[in-house]
Amino acid sequence: MSYRGDSKSFLDSAGVSTGDSVKIIKKDISYEGIILDRAEDADDKHLVLKLDNGYNIGLGIHDAEIILLKKGEKPKIELKPLNIEKDSKKIDISIISTGGTVASIIDYKTGAVHPAFTADDLLRANPELLEHANIKGKAVLNILSENMKPEYWIKSARSIADEINDGVYGVVVAHGTDTMHYTSAALSFILDTPLPVVLTGAQRSSDRPSSDAYLNLLNSVTAAKSEIAEVMVCMHGTENDSYCNLLLGTKVRKMHTSRRDTFRSINTSPIARVHKGNIQILDKEITYKKRNDGEVKLRDSLEPNVAFIKSYPGISEELIDYHIDKGYKGIVLEGTGLGHCPEDLIPSLERAYGEKIPVVMTSQCLYGAVNMHVYSTGRRLISAGVISAGDMLPETAFVKLIWALGQTDKLSEVKNIMQRNIAGEIQDKLSLKYFLV
Repeated sequence: MSYRGDSKSFLDSAGVSTGDSVKIIKKDISYEGIILDRAEDADDKHLVLKLDNGYNIGLGIHDAEIILLKKGEKPKIELKPLNIEKDSKKIDISIISTGGTVASIIDYKTGAVHPAFTADDLLRANPELLEHANIKGKAVLNILSENMKPEYWIKSARSIADEINDGVYGVVVAHGTDTMHYTSAALSFILDTPLPVVLTGAQRSSDRPSSDAYLNLLNSVTAAKSEIAEVMVCMHGTENDSYCNLLLGTKVRKMHTSRRDTFRSINTSPIARVHKGNIQILDKEITYKKRNDGEVKLRDSLEPNVAFIKSYPGISEELIDYHIDKGYKGIVLEGTGLGHCPEDLIPSLERAYGEKIPVVMTSQCLYGAVNMHVYSTGRRLISAGVISAGDMLPETAFVKLIWALGQTDKLSEVKNIMQRNIAGEIQDKLSLKYFLV
């Protein structure tokens, strides 16, 4: 137990340990719940209590009384594989777990959310999934999504390809939400898939009553059974539990730190809405690949040595020069407005072009497209060899450049790849109707 000092003495006085059910009384208010551990560097004046409603609160021990209700133990994670009998009347869906909140529990050492579930544990927590398909569980990674790396994109893509080659009808990828839009873009370029590949996650862990994990997983399985053969993200479409949206993997972004409907389509509409086992196409003008009998194709050569730089007032050209001197193979510049940066950077950008290092311009605005032909600075950037990303999201352009440099090291070919629509990342026609409101 990580409690120390006064808080440890307070617990010891009542014979209470982590995992025990207790009542804590402070003046005229009482709380009942389970004692959780605290972070090792926390103070010794507070306790963490998991209430019966699933939420955690911190309570000061000053003027408090504690009563032991029931001895308990810390939850133990069982990692034994499930042996589930296959139903010949149902199709096979594979759930590949990479970690994240959708596959997480409380870490009783720190009180934080920790990625500890395997893919089989998803089924233990959500047995209803088996009513909709034969579920194959496979844990590829067990990381928080901020620890995602390009090499893990390759590992995930190869695992997905293996599942497709083994004959599954669709694939669901459980992923942390913070970098899920990077991974969905990467898989969109790496994989040419004949069937649905659906990434999903959760903003709130399964131990919380407001968790979105179950609905996201259930609707992702429905999407994996559909005819839409794209890499997609399936997440809540509203703050309540009414439905989920299916979002194209190269046109999606996490837009809020905590809302359950944080994932939004940018510069396009969601492909479809998923509700109670049904899929409703939302925009008939949106084209998407349909399920087919073709083979999955892997294009998994990547060049991860790419810089992602945000332009800001006062940015120094030394930042560009630094990345050139350090041997970076490409640069994505997140510019302002229509795709601008301070003129002071142009000589360094010309240097990058001279050394065959592609520089790709995106916009911090997210909505709309880069157009460097409008103002003089933009035209100078074009003359310096800067490549327009069109209406690509900055994160998508970053991932695409990593992928493009894995396919070729010739500057002209990289430019051609970056400006060619491959996985829906570039829209030929823009509409002002696509804007977050």
